[in-house]
Amino acid sequence: VQLQASGGGSVQAGGSLRLSCAASGRTLSRDTMGWFRQAPGKEREFVAAIFRSGGHTYYADAVKGRFTISRNNAENTVYLQMNSLKPEDTAIYYCASGPSLILSSIRNPNQYTYWGQGTQVTVSS
Repeated sequence: VQLQASGGGSVQAGGSLRLSCAASGRTLSRDTMGWFRQAPGKEREFVAAIFRSGGHTYYADAVKGRFTISRNNAENTVYLQMNSLKPEDTAIYYCASGPSLILSSIRNPNQYTYWGQGTQVTVSS
């Protein structure tokens, strides 16, 4: 199973980026998908998650209203649309998948089974 995250880059504050996470070797439609991020010197933190049906999404308070997670099960891909980016959003962003996650587990990175390699997002002021 391989998750390939892409779409990171450098933008100015207020800009937008769209991250993608494509899977091979596994059908993502079975899994809850999450995005996490890790800034230098900090622990990995939850950003957003979407249940396998795509009907339920959850966000960290820090990104609520600015980021949108979505999925295209036919393309085996998950997206993270990031708008109104702030310098504090600078981090390496990781996608992850987890089969059979329950709501209370989605913010815990240890509950996810498969991880992408990460993509760097840098936001300058």
